[in-house]
Amino acid sequence: MAYNVPPLEELIDKFASLPGIGRKSAQRIAFYLLNKSESDIKAFAKTMLKAKSDIHYCEECQTFTDGEKCSICANPTRDSSTICVVENSKDVMALERTNEYHGYYHVLHGLMSPIDNITPDQLKIKELVSRVAKGDVTEVIMATNPTVEGDTTALYISKLLDPFGVKVTRLAYGIPVGGSLEYSDDITLVKAFEGRTAIN
Repeated sequence: MAYNVPPLEELIDKFASLPGIGRKSAQRIAFYLLNKSESDIKAFAKTMLKAKSDIHYCEECQTFTDGEKCSICANPTRDSSTICVVENSKDVMALERTNEYHGYYHVLHGLMSPIDNITPDQLKIKELVSRVAKGDVTEVIMATNPTVEGDTTALYISKLLDPFGVKVTRLAYGIPVGGSLEYSDDITLVKAFEGRTAIN
């Protein structure tokens, strides 16, 4: 009979369901946690539950925050004339690393994808349009990843923003086609900002 501990298998399955974690990594994490004290496990679980209950979307840019506004939107020294549109909050972190961009952000929480049944109304696009409609923004930088979904989403948004007369630009393709902002090095991201081109 094969070695089998049902609660352990269930724990491994839960970890293996996380993005980027394969079966072997899930096993390592599960065995690591089993060797921790009960108090350590409770503290770990408490931290996860607290993050889930305390973290929500910023009322302005839709990134994750534990306050009404994130630290970027709450900073009055940022350039209010530009909004950089990204797919997710990890992209905000990647772009902030460069110290190249000093405007505000807008997080879509996904990209349009007919194959995956992700439509514009499932993304934070209407919130972006509302921000631009206020009239303070002169440039919207589309920093979605250079994929079919990223390009489709960028083009769709640029058409929506047409009536407002704002300049809509796209990051330059120093980022490889099909690549991800999250994994791009700082120099590549800086060059992508510097070489951005107009969409409309």
